[in-house]
Amino acid sequence: MASALIVNPRATRVTPELTVAVERELHACGDDVETLLTEGPRHAAELAVEASQSCDRLYVLGGDGAYNEVVNGLEEDVAVGFLPGGATSVLPRALALPRDPVECARLLARSSRERRISLGRVNGRRFTFGAGVGLDAELVRRVDSLGRRDGKRAGDVAFARTLGGILARRLGRLQPAMTVLGRDRVAFALVANCDPYTFAGSLAIHAAPKARFELGLDLVAPRAVAPWQLPRVAAWAFTGRGQVSSPRALYLHDVDEVEVECDVPTALQADGEDLGDVVSVRFEAERDALRVLVGDT
Repeated sequence: MASALIVNPRATRVTPELTVAVERELHACGDDVETLLTEGPRHAAELAVEASQSCDRLYVLGGDGAYNEVVNGLEEDVAVGFLPGGATSVLPRALALPRDPVECARLLARSSRERRISLGRVNGRRFTFGAGVGLDAELVRRVDSLGRRDGKRAGDVAFARTLGGILARRLGRLQPAMTVLGRDRVAFALVANCDPYTFAGSLAIHAAPKARFELGLDLVAPRAVAPWQLPRVAAWAFTGRGQVSSPRALYLHDVDEVEVECDVPTALQADGEDLGDVVSVRFEAERDALRVLVGDT
């Protein structure tokens, strides 16, 4: 069986030694595995275009940015195994895969089990676990602006500190800044393809607790946030309870399409990647779009 391993050597946890260890696990099952190293932005998508046309399986060792590029480059319905090489690696964690990349490679290489999941699209670009317009996208952009050491993005402490700075500058208030068309005015919008939405260290963020890989998209959007409401919003995120039925938030479950119009150009992100400023945003569910490798039960 022909397979390819796409590796982002600049991902936070990826080293030459780790790559060799992962290769060893994949080769141990007798697969013919070709390793392809990315050389810069968008290269993973280019590698995925070619690899998906000639391989039975495609493995990706990197972070969520590499996973996002690969699913946007796929041209064939090939099974993909996601190996955690980034600081957070939301997608494999949301798929309940091992956090150790070597253990994950061993599990997937020996497994015959697949799972078909949905993907999201935002303005035509695929995403695997989540996208957002407004607050979280601004957070991604500001952390990226801190720069990268040896090509590696700043970690959870930087994200927490930066979020605190954003809220402090706004005095803890988030006013309505966009419209979910046909629904309501909101302060910002998160669109999830699964639960958890992301992670803060070992803690799962349950922004959209009803979201599932096998369904359409879920949207959660606070209508407005005052300083006294910040603890409640934090509780929603960490417990996954309250936002679905709260009159202070708009929650849409298992939708195929939703559009957002921003009052001014506003930051947009998908899978933790900054997609620039937008005024109009169209989120779409792409049901049963991707075959993913999972462990045998």
